[in-house]
Amino acid sequence: MEGKFYQNNSLEWEFSNFIKVWLSVIVSLCYCHVAAKVVPKGLPRLLIFIPVICLFFALPLSLYSMHLGGICSFFIAWLTNFKLLSLAFGKGPLSEPSLSLPKFLAIGCFPIKIQQNPPPKTTQTDPNKENPSPQKTQKGHKSLGNYAIKIALVAMFVHIEQAEYVHRKLMLVMYCLHIYFMLELMLAAVAAVARATLNLELEPQFNDPYLSTSLQDFWGRRWNIMVSRTLHPTVYDPVRRISTRIVGRKWAPLPAVFSTFVVSALMHELIFYYLGRNRPTWEMTCFFVLHGACMVIEITVKKAMAGRCQLPPVVTRPLTLGFVMVTGYWLFFPEFFRIKADVRAFEEYALVGAYLTDVVGGAANLRLLNATRA
Repeated sequence: MEGKFYQNNSLEWEFSNFIKVWLSVIVSLCYCHVAAKVVPKGLPRLLIFIPVICLFFALPLSLYSMHLGGICSFFIAWLTNFKLLSLAFGKGPLSEPSLSLPKFLAIGCFPIKIQQNPPPKTTQTDPNKENPSPQKTQKGHKSLGNYAIKIALVAMFVHIEQAEYVHRKLMLVMYCLHIYFMLELMLAAVAAVARATLNLELEPQFNDPYLSTSLQDFWGRRWNIMVSRTLHPTVYDPVRRISTRIVGRKWAPLPAVFSTFVVSALMHELIFYYLGRNRPTWEMTCFFVLHGACMVIEITVKKAMAGRCQLPPVVTRPLTLGFVMVTGYWLFFPEFFRIKADVRAFEEYALVGAYLTDVVGGAANLRLLNATRA
């Protein structure tokens, strides 16, 4: 597959398809915005949305680049579709009746969520008032310096990853950090644009996942929070309601958690299919199913221990991150390398660099020509 994009060597062709994809998304979401106001929630609204959901699953097939294709498959096929499924039953961030069309489009298209209760600001006249909110805000919305450091680290990783002398295990560590930094920077940029244009206070997408003290902490409260909150109303809540009738309220979260990981696994398989167009090996599914099973065991042990014999963070943090990284090397990254994601990403960087050089050079030559004529 590497296909069509690299054989054509045409950024214009890919950008043209990218624009067409997003125009289709905007028009489709405008239709859903109107339909949600006139069609009752439940099965009637779901039937109205099904053509749009099918279209959103098909649109990423129009793109072949790692970056543009990856963004569209994650935003449209996964997040937007799951938000529409929630809206069909009157739930989720799109179901708020007061949402204007621009806010509906922004929340539908991008991984952002309005902060329902913005933290109050402290005042000097009330120094004794307990106010943990500013810490949360600072942790969620990091400083520009923090992002600048991560941009510099990504640039360094890109340079080092092209070297042949780096040990493979060290390279895998850098890939982990590279993916995390790129995801956080991309989602933070989208949130910043939405915050500036719509004047909204948005919830953070990441919350320092390297500080996780358990799998529950990592997947539920720190890593890609937007995905967790999108899966919650569409998978976790329905399965938990059904499980409550079967196993009772105490144990109902266990099948709900495992089902959420299974759905997440299938969506990751779909995204990697969009990127590579290869038959799945299901290693990605094994990665998330393993984590789902381990998280079920973790929750069960916590319930059984009832708060007794808790390990300190200095022990649980290395154990958690070590487990995530080791299983990632074993089951996640093989698919990453099978589709040659690293090689193709570097090729795209080179294409963009050459394209910008041509554009800048052409503009300079045009100015020189105009100056000569004058």
